[in-house]
Amino acid sequence: MPAAESVQERNERQGARNAHARDAVAVCRFLRWLSAEAPTGRETEMSAAAALLAFREAVDGFRGESFPAISGAGEHGAIIHYRVTEQSNRPLKPNEVYLIDSGAQYPDGTTDITRTIWTGPDSPPAELRARVTRVMRGHIAIATAIFPQGTGGAHLDALARRALWQVGLDYDHGTGHGVGSYLSVHEGPVSISRLARPVPIAAGMILSNEPGFYLPDHYGIRLENLLLACSADLPQASKPFLSFETLTLAPFDRRLLDTALMTAEEITWLDAYHARVLRAVGPELAPAERDWLAEACAPLT
Repeated sequence: MPAAESVQERNERQGARNAHARDAVAVCRFLRWLSAEAPTGRETEMSAAAALLAFREAVDGFRGESFPAISGAGEHGAIIHYRVTEQSNRPLKPNEVYLIDSGAQYPDGTTDITRTIWTGPDSPPAELRARVTRVMRGHIAIATAIFPQGTGGAHLDALARRALWQVGLDYDHGTGHGVGSYLSVHEGPVSISRLARPVPIAAGMILSNEPGFYLPDHYGIRLENLLLACSADLPQASKPFLSFETLTLAPFDRRLLDTALMTAEEITWLDAYHARVLRAVGPELAPAERDWLAEACAPLT
């Protein structure tokens, strides 16, 4: 039987859920704004990051960014730890990939989310969709993992890479890092990585889930949510097992996904996730924003 949850642990877990729910309102408002502005060519990497910050500043309890946003358009998205400057700042152009990795600090939790967006207005090319889909499959593999207590992050890392490895692709960073509660957004010692220290994942830990793929001088793909490790409810289990609860609530860009490359189970998971986003965030939005979110969260098939 899992150890009894303390009041502090219970409060921290619920605080994380609450912080992510509030942050999701800002992120979804930003994604709607971006859907209208990105194809125009009027916005830049810096102005897009500033817009996201402004949406977050309107959220109750916002205390600041958990790290400076990684706002990379086109070839800049392929630089894993890119940091836009006045000298590197460039416009978001029509029909390219835009990667935005950002987070916020609230007294009840810390957030970190990455979305990869197609600026449009035309449809993305098939090869790009195939690669984003393989990254998405890796993301889902981690989100749905069920594993015995005592498992470390190095044991899970290959799950995120399998769909990429099948076609000779990979990414050169860890799949996930620990996240604090109104603390460091990169909190050790736990991580999901081939180089992870031998620290078992335990119930109550929060980790990121962020597989990716990067084509130098062209684009970057990274899809990140935060996960809460929880005791798995397996009546027939011979020993304690763990699973993950997804905390982050924001749609993925469905235009970049090729459902022909996904399993029925993966499509079901993503449809259920998007339905959850719509239920949780939709009531907090204005009617026009809610209409946009309903379209963004529509079933894949």
